[in-house]
Amino acid sequence: MATTIKFSIKQDGTVTEEVTGAVSNECEKLTKLIEDKLGKVSQRIHKPEYYQTVKQDVSLQHNTD
Repeated sequence: MATTIKFSIKQDGTVTEEVTGAVSNECEKLTKLIEDKLGKVSQRIHKPEYYQTVKQDVSLQHNTD
């Protein structure tokens, strides 16, 4: 699934963002630079995907010398 960031800007200037397609803290890494430019984050609501772990494939080799 592709990662997307959706921004909504209200008439009072309030900006909300919603990240889809990211797990764990990937969403915060993706939006950090933008949030720093926009100003102070007043609220952060984590979706269930935030609490998922990132799967990493690891292969091990064993030498029999």
